[in-house]
Amino acid sequence: MKKVIQLIILTVIITSCHQEPSLKGYNGADSFMEEEIAPITRQASVAPPPPPAPPITTKEIIKKKIIKDGRIGVKVSDLKSAKVRVDSLVENHKAYYSNEKLNNTDWESSYNLTIRIPSSTFEGFITAIERTKGEILYKEIDARDVTDQFIDLETRLQNKRAYLKRYQDLLKKAQTIKEILAIEEKIRRLEEEIESTTGRLKYLGDLVDYSTLRLNIRKQKEFKYNPAQRDKFSERIKQSLSKGWFGFIDFLLLLTKFWPFWIIGLLIIYFYRKIKRKKALTK
Repeated sequence: MKKVIQLIILTVIITSCHQEPSLKGYNGADSFMEEEIAPITRQASVAPPPPPAPPITTKEIIKKKIIKDGRIGVKVSDLKSAKVRVDSLVENHKAYYSNEKLNNTDWESSYNLTIRIPSSTFEGFITAIERTKGEILYKEIDARDVTDQFIDLETRLQNKRAYLKRYQDLLKKAQTIKEILAIEEKIRRLEEEIESTTGRLKYLGDLVDYSTLRLNIRKQKEFKYNPAQRDKFSERIKQSLSKGWFGFIDFLLLLTKFWPFWIIGLLIIYFYRKIKRKKALTK
């Protein structure tokens, strides 16, 4: 009996010893699957934190995009010499006129000039205008920062070009006509958006590179009364007689146009008198 009990105990011990490796193997496989499914999470929890990145100063990397505009009015004593002076300034600063207008009235003569000036020489041009002989009537300078608009447009342009490249690659792999038409429509829209964004960037770039100055130079005149020239008295009499005659002729022609109404009016008067006479006789 003791041998039987010992045999049972020995069997239980051996069985338990055989089951431990299988449990360890199962746990190892489970941990291996977890490492395969989420390696990034596990590495992030174990790996030490990365060193802090060096500070980046955006202002030093991104060049500011500033649009400058100005308005100046100058009162001068000699308009011609002042215009020659402005012409020389435009040539020396490599600027150009985008609009030039001369006004000449009884009270004053003036030039309204719209000048596009390289932004690098804009302040120097303004200073030279202020040194011109004359009185500064008004001065207004505006500066707009469009750096954010540039960054936004450039980012959109890069993204759209990347999408365009993907669609062009997909078009090469398309097999059905439906797929080809759908992809070509996407490409067409992207190309239009890229062209529009590129045009907007060029427009902003032109405004940044060339500042706009609206310059008004004027010379005030002494008012002189200049009576309007009139014809001689004899000529005016002839014109009056001629206009009167033509007016009379026009009146007769107007009456002639209504001849049917004259006939109808005469008939009405005739029958009215005839009826009135009959009534008088009956009485």
